[in-house]
Amino acid sequence: MQDAVTSLLNKYDLTGKYLDNVAIYELSDYFSTALNRIRIIELISENASKIIKEASARLYEEQPELLRPGGNSYTTRRYAACLRDIEYYLRYASYSLIADDICILNERVLDGLKDTYNSLSVPISPTIRSIQLLEDVIKEKAIAKKITGFSMINKPFNHMIQSLSEQDI
Repeated sequence: MQDAVTSLLNKYDLTGKYLDNVAIYELSDYFSTALNRIRIIELISENASKIIKEASARLYEEQPELLRPGGNSYTTRRYAACLRDIEYYLRYASYSLIADDICILNERVLDGLKDTYNSLSVPISPTIRSIQLLEDVIKEKAIAKKITGFSMINKPFNHMIQSLSEQDI
């Protein structure tokens, strides 16, 4: 798992170059947004169970058929598995946010997900919707806490959504 700084330094190290103005700008941007990233991560850490509960409640309110016989969240075991997956998306999105690097999501969440969901016959649209709802709930909480500059929240969630949308699961 790498952060934006390590990724940048590795890129320059591989080519044997000193940091140029582009690299300095990227580093400056990373550090100038650090406080906002930390505030958002604190918000997520302090409210993780509430965020998961709210996102899943909204999902099941919108798609109650998931909880009915034949639905993918029907039975306690499947319901718990769905909540576990929602928690994974939130946790790894928070890692991606603090590191300012979406590669973490590919390494830890998205690679292999297609095969797993295919083998379990998990429909992808409720998964994508749950990720969208996580993002919505976090943004609402950030607004309530008067956290500014929270547009960075979009990056990891949009990456997961786009990646999952492109897969034929």
